[in-house]
Amino acid sequence: MRALRIDCAVDFLAVSAYARGSGRIRLLKDLDLDIAGRDVVLVEDVVDTGLTLAYLVGELRQRGPASVEVCALIDKQSRRIVPVPLRFVGAAVDEPFVLGYGLDMAGRYRNLELIAAASFEAVRADPDMLVDELYPPPPEREASAVTGQPTRG
Repeated sequence: MRALRIDCAVDFLAVSAYARGSGRIRLLKDLDLDIAGRDVVLVEDVVDTGLTLAYLVGELRQRGPASVEVCALIDKQSRRIVPVPLRFVGAAVDEPFVLGYGLDMAGRYRNLELIAAASFEAVRADPDMLVDELYPPPPEREASAVTGQPTRG
């Protein structure tokens, strides 16, 4: 969004699997904006099986937009069950589990400025296992900054 140099509006959807393993989707938060006649870019973090994305694209197309395109940060095409057209893709990643740059595990790593590959099983078992490796220690402060006393020079 920071790089867009056009007049645009931003809205959000929230979806959740209705029942685990059923492939059915539940819409938790719908759009507030009317998209009829507008060009829509649906932004997705990771496209995996394509089931959720196919549902969303179909739902949005029923609302009469001029166009619907998809932008994905990560495309895991090898896991695709349902074909979905992706117009813009940040990176295609088949196997590794990735986190950072908005992607998280148990609420951690989302704020990293990079995307890191990790073992899903290992990080699920210990969500903090990569904290020391991926987050640098805070910079040490001079004594004056900590105590408020001027330094001698």
